[in-house]
Amino acid sequence: MADHEKNKEILLELVKRPDNSACADCGTPGPDWASCKLGVFVCLNCSGIHRNLIKKVKSIKLDFWEDNLVEFMKDNGNAKACAVYEKAVPCHYYRPRQYECTVLREQWIRAKYERLEFNGETKYPPPSYTTGFHEGLLWKKEKEGSQFNQRNFVLSEKEFTLTYYHKDNECKMPKAVIPIKDLNAMFQPKKIGHPHGLQLTYQNENHTRNLFVYHEKSEDIVTWFNCIRAARYAYLKTAYPTGSDEELIPMITRNYLKEGFMEKTGPLKKETFKKRWFILDSQNRKLLYYKNPLDAVELRAIFIGTEANNYHVRECVPKFARGNKWKCGMTVDTPERQYVFMCDEEKEQKEWLSALRQVQLRPMAPRDYATEANVNYKK
Repeated sequence: MADHEKNKEILLELVKRPDNSACADCGTPGPDWASCKLGVFVCLNCSGIHRNLIKKVKSIKLDFWEDNLVEFMKDNGNAKACAVYEKAVPCHYYRPRQYECTVLREQWIRAKYERLEFNGETKYPPPSYTTGFHEGLLWKKEKEGSQFNQRNFVLSEKEFTLTYYHKDNECKMPKAVIPIKDLNAMFQPKKIGHPHGLQLTYQNENHTRNLFVYHEKSEDIVTWFNCIRAARYAYLKTAYPTGSDEELIPMITRNYLKEGFMEKTGPLKKETFKKRWFILDSQNRKLLYYKNPLDAVELRAIFIGTEANNYHVRECVPKFARGNKWKCGMTVDTPERQYVFMCDEEKEQKEWLSALRQVQLRPMAPRDYATEANVNYKK
């Protein structure tokens, strides 16, 4: 008969080994679940996906482990599984991390263990993110209004463009031709109100244009995401031929450093405070604000430079404030003017201050001066 306590101790020792000390799928430290079929140690969130996929999942601390299953875990582990199931992951393919949205985790796990996309064997038909071309229907939010309509999207790595048309109608002129050069993609399920919600952004006439899309099938929307990443990687390799993968991969796509509601007042700091949705795009050093979270175009952009260039971020208690419901204030000083913002609670204020200062600490690159000049020109 299996010794429950002894087997538990063995498993706890196994999970302390460097190769097993993080979730095999998202890297969360201290995994306390395991797949008895694959021999990998995973976190609680990934264990639920494994349970739906393969069924054989156990808690290291709470479940009873038979001797043969413990031996199986000893003979396998995360490193051995990675060598098999992640043998040929394309460098541009997105690997979800801790706290990532469910759709990315699920499709990463299914791609690895169910579809065997990365085991190094030739696939037919090949995955779309390896072909340089992808086409299909996505539900897209109207620029004005809240309705979503189906649109036909075409991604061409050869042309470095993402084009969309009215549904199944490429005979007419496209609704938009988006250069891959400016394109970014990020999952926004809560913001869009759909578990497969994807936000696409690009530069359009000196503004940041937002497209909000989704697909009913989780595999399809993650395929779109990785196709965009593949095209972006190909573009970056062309634009920066001497750039290493270590330098280029973080530039493929990015999430915003921080976003949420704040109140703001006008240039005189005596105008009534208005509630606005703010987004901090750290890569472009822009603090963008909108009337609503799903607006297509920002009301204004604020460039965030370094302190050496006369940009400052401070906590404050504004004088003569009118109409503000929130009490936790901060200022963003630029060479042109001072902006005053109010947060609804101290925690939110501290997060915004930390995020803005994180951008400030990064030295200005040559392209940042061009962005600064463009932002100030629009004012």
